[in-house]
Amino acid sequence: MTRRGVEWLSAAADDPEMCRAHWADDPRAPCLLPTGRLFDVVTIDYRTGLETFDQLVRRDMPLGPVMVDHAARRVGFFLNSQLRDCFIRFLDRASDNPPPYKYLSQGAFVVVPGPMPMTGDRCQWLRAPVRRPEANPLRPVALAFMLVAAADLLERVDHYGEQYPNPAAAAAEELEGATANER
Repeated sequence: MTRRGVEWLSAAADDPEMCRAHWADDPRAPCLLPTGRLFDVVTIDYRTGLETFDQLVRRDMPLGPVMVDHAARRVGFFLNSQLRDCFIRFLDRASDNPPPYKYLSQGAFVVVPGPMPMTGDRCQWLRAPVRRPEANPLRPVALAFMLVAAADLLERVDHYGEQYPNPAAAAAEELEGATANER
């Protein structure tokens, strides 16, 4: 994380100077910050969150800072504050049954990783803030649609695993169908 990223993130704290001093003492230390002032955070389960992050990156879609809490098995996507209605509107447009998520805004708090977490730390950045993220009205749209797509993909993968416990079972069924058609 850059110095400008630290300044932006710590500005959300009730006492930004104390937050920066905390990180100066231990740059690995996570910090509890309020949401809703400078940013909101959408948290989703670990597996869906990692797939969503991967798809957003691979497709070069608008994306802000992203963190992961390995112990809680959650991934948090940072959005500009006050975008809850926009996010929900596009999530509802993408699916009648969206995957479970938590939208943290005014009155909520989030534990964020320190500026320099190390491998094995509970909280880490998948995409650390390097500066104050520019307001991008497409970020909540991209997150909403890719969240639904990632959840649908993972559901299909899980059902495939139920139907075919391994590749040999899928191949055997295909061979049986081909043999039956030849008769």
